Formats: sequence, structure tokens, C-alpha cells
Amino acid sequence: MNMLEKYPDFHKYELEKELPLSLPGLEIYPDKRKIYRDRREIHLTVKEYDLLCLLVYNQGRVLTYEQIYQKVWGEEPFGKESNAIGCHIRNLREKLFQASPNTPFNIRCVREVGYCLETE
Repeated sequence: MNMLEKYPDFHKYELEKELPLSLPGLEIYPDKRKIYRDRREIHLTVKEYDLLCLLVYNQGRVLTYEQIYQKVWGEEPFGKESNAIGCHIRNLREKLFQASPNTPFNIRCVREVGYCLETE
């Protein structure tokens, strides 16, 4: 007896498959929360991953510290969010550089405003 015969009201729940994000040199799979460079996984923390995805979704657009904090931390900014964001961005840049020193993109700091992901 298979599952549907045993439980006729049971319905298989399927999530929509998200398409990979495109960024030169990286493969980003949002539905798996994984990032690869040349088929090698880059291990990021939850916040680093969320920051990268937010920047990729908004390529070329300057995101303010407040916008980043609200989206990634899910709370209202309290005035010192630039320090927390800066620390995570620094770690993210370091991990991306280690995986690929010659990446054709850059996470640019816009002094006293926020960050922007730019591609060459």
C-alpha cells in the first residue's frame, strides 16, 4: 500500500524552484542557500549570505544602512547598524576574495550612506 492509498487526503507540498542568481563568476542558489565558484562551495554565515543576495538582487543600486538592516536583520535600525553591517560586509568580501581574487564585481561602500554591488 503506497502513501496516497493509505492517506487519500494527503497532498504533496512542493515549493516553487527559484532560479539561480547571476553574478559573474558565482553561482547562487537561493532555494538551497548555497553559493559556488567553479563548483566549489563558498561557506557563508546566514547574515553574509543574506547580505550578498540582497546586494545581488539590487545590483547597481545603493542600499542605505537602514534598508540593509531592515531586510537582513528584520528589525528597525537603532543608530549603530552601520557598524554591524560593515563587519559582515568585510567578512563577506574576504571570503569572496579568497574564493576568487579576480572577481568582476565589487561591493562598494558609499560613505555615510550604505553599500552598492557593482559589476565591471
